[in-house]
Amino acid sequence: MKFSHFRPVMIAAIMPALLGLSLAVGARAATPVAGTWLSADGGTKVRVSDCGGKLCGKVVWLNEPIDKTTGKPKTDKHNADAGKRGRPLIGVQVVQGMKPSGDNKWSGQIYNADDGKTYQANVTLVSDNAMRVQGCVLGLLCKSQTWTRAD
Repeated sequence: MKFSHFRPVMIAAIMPALLGLSLAVGARAATPVAGTWLSADGGTKVRVSDCGGKLCGKVVWLNEPIDKTTGKPKTDKHNADAGKRGRPLIGVQVVQGMKPSGDNKWSGQIYNADDGKTYQANVTLVSDNAMRVQGCVLGLLCKSQTWTRAD
């Protein structure tokens, strides 16, 4: 029995899957921190991606998305810019303009919605599934936490 007539059909069916897999692997290799990360306290997921050669990251999930005092979705209520205080926290860009600064390390800014302030920050990929995030005030007082890959 010959199966030669199946070859073009199989190739046509398999090629898109292989292409998708190679693009996904290539994207992770180009930006190894790209993906969704769970904050150290487990309360927030941030999707980190390449934004024109820099890292950026937006809040995509909250463990407690509803504000207990208002009964509505949480907003950026501590933002220094009063015009932004009503925006939903989901979708807020918290990782901002991180440029490569060494092997598996990026430097830029991080926005802390808990206090509405933006800090100088570094992220370092410590393993495939762990990223150290460090925010600093005046470059002297720093706080670090480890985020874990959630995707």
